[in-house]
Amino acid sequence: MKKTRDPFWWTFFSAGGTLSALCLPVLLLLFGLAIPLGWVEAPGYEALRARIASLPARLFLFVLITFSLLHWAHRFRFTLYDGLQLKHLETLILAFCYGGALAGSLLAGILLWQL
Repeated sequence: MKKTRDPFWWTFFSAGGTLSALCLPVLLLLFGLAIPLGWVEAPGYEALRARIASLPARLFLFVLITFSLLHWAHRFRFTLYDGLQLKHLETLILAFCYGGALAGSLLAGILLWQL
């Protein structure tokens, strides 16, 4: 039986899906509805920036963004393979999906580090 790296990628897929499903709806509700509609008092720019600039918040955002991008990469990879029947472009698709996820994670890390 040939060994594959698929379990490695499926781990990131499931971690990203779980983390995204738990955290993104809360963040979207808070910053997309509750604050703009006045349900919750909006924190000031400096107060929000100070909270995000703390190390635990930056680590949380980095992990959330990284695993969400890896989740997207894995899902999009198999959408291209199975949905569009592009299995013959495996190397290109792997580089595009996971390379894009890693580039996005790197960019997020740089931006969060600069806070």
